[in-house]
Amino acid sequence: MTVNQIQVGAECGIEVGPGDARYEALRRGFNQRFIATPDYVSVVSSTSEVVAAVNKYLASHRSDEDLHRRLTVRSGGHCYENFVCGDDVGVIIDLGQLDRAYLDQEMGAYCVESGANNWHVATHLYAPFGVALPGGSCYSVAAGGHVAGGGYGLLSRQHGLTVDYLYAVEVVVVRDGQHAEVVIARRDSPEPELRELWWAHTGGGGGNFGVVTRYWFKGLPEPPSQVLLHAVAWPWEDMLEDPERLKSLVRNYGLFFEYENTTELPASLRCDYSDMFTLLKLNQRANGKIGLITQLDATRPDSVERLNAFLEWITQDLGIEPTPLDRRMGEHAPMGGLEVPTRLPWLTATQTLNGSGDNQCGKYKSAYMRRGFTEAQLDAIYHHLSCEGYDNPQALLQVDSYGGAINLPDSSDTAVYQRSSVLKLQYQTYWSYQQDSNDDGVADHHDAEADPSIAAPHLRWIREFYRDVYQDTGGVPILAPTGAPDGGQPDPVTDGCYINYPDRDLDDPEWNCSGQSAHRLYYGDNYGRLQAVKERWDPRNVFRNAQSVRPYTD
Repeated sequence: MTVNQIQVGAECGIEVGPGDARYEALRRGFNQRFIATPDYVSVVSSTSEVVAAVNKYLASHRSDEDLHRRLTVRSGGHCYENFVCGDDVGVIIDLGQLDRAYLDQEMGAYCVESGANNWHVATHLYAPFGVALPGGSCYSVAAGGHVAGGGYGLLSRQHGLTVDYLYAVEVVVVRDGQHAEVVIARRDSPEPELRELWWAHTGGGGGNFGVVTRYWFKGLPEPPSQVLLHAVAWPWEDMLEDPERLKSLVRNYGLFFEYENTTELPASLRCDYSDMFTLLKLNQRANGKIGLITQLDATRPDSVERLNAFLEWITQDLGIEPTPLDRRMGEHAPMGGLEVPTRLPWLTATQTLNGSGDNQCGKYKSAYMRRGFTEAQLDAIYHHLSCEGYDNPQALLQVDSYGGAINLPDSSDTAVYQRSSVLKLQYQTYWSYQQDSNDDGVADHHDAEADPSIAAPHLRWIREFYRDVYQDTGGVPILAPTGAPDGGQPDPVTDGCYINYPDRDLDDPEWNCSGQSAHRLYYGDNYGRLQAVKERWDPRNVFRNAQSVRPYTD
């Protein structure tokens, strides 16, 4: 095994602590709900600085001492929970300066450093090389956590997940519990334990096994030179007149992707739609509209015809004329100019969609679906989106199309277990501090600390919404059992949750009565294998959070 060890005395990067003008910005991420008070933030710009920073942290604790003030890692800062910026964080390693994306001639693969964000990766791989990583559309999400969790995006139905192209990963690990070292694990490493470490980073989640500094990819796809981008919306007031309208739209949308490539669809729709990615924006009624964003390969001569056929089929029972998508919907800004399908170069379209939304407080939940929605789920969706008493134009359920090339690998080929889903859901609600609760003349995070009622209605809405959609399976989207359904129960339409949209409520018996743990919902049958990797490479559990992979002995 080849391991490069770096001396403890090496430079630890730039340390930003309390009193430094940068500290307020660097002790928080995208979600303003969680603001840490670390002893300092290490801003690193090389792998050697990462090793030195980890070793400095370890040197401040005896080998038998509990690491009660956690060491955490930030690449882009988009962790939805308090895994990076929690109250118990002692040191944050900031990887934002490790942001290159280039062709590594020696490795024979494209290298992406962990701090490189999605837009940087897109421009630096496409412009010189004509290839793309099939990752997300939020420009400021960085590769460090996105890839490790099994990132996906608008090219994924045609080309698969980011991890389906992962060849190697560079990780700073602490396998003896006391000293950091650098390991490069490849999918073809001769040592089985290195191949397992590589596998763990194909969907095992960020911050579980060490600090990822670099990823290498082989065989990256070429995106289409041009795509069709289309965005429309339908007024909520028409949905309120007849609830069946909204339910029919959501029902048909789900059934399209369940029935894709089968005789359940009419002949006009039984063609290759793998190049089409869609985002259905089911906003809370206060937004005024619900929306649909669609991208297809415009180099195919039938792209407009296929788009129109898809839209006609999912809206066959709607009876409402489409309008422009002229208001913010979740992370996406208004797109009023795309009501007519618009042909754009792929990179231009990617830039058009690359919003991340405002830096606010937020709560998120997720679900994979193997089939379309049940009638009980449709009733719950309509009820919670239309109910009075909660008015938030920034609350929504986003339903992304999934499947296609994503479902070609087996569930054990990568750490991403869910390889039979056709839809991926993200429940979202956003809010600001809104008021000066502590009477200091400004609104900031201190008001949220002083007044829990600021967050309470938003948390209650999303929690009750999610619980009611999955009321038949214990309040969460359970995984289908391995093999035949257990106890003669119907095979569930759901297939667990996405680790890159973490949700601590999955560990709370008030909200999860399913008997399936968060680890089961995220990782399915792959969790035991991930634990073995954790035991081998981080037995002291240096890299941890509330839902991290646990060593067997923990």
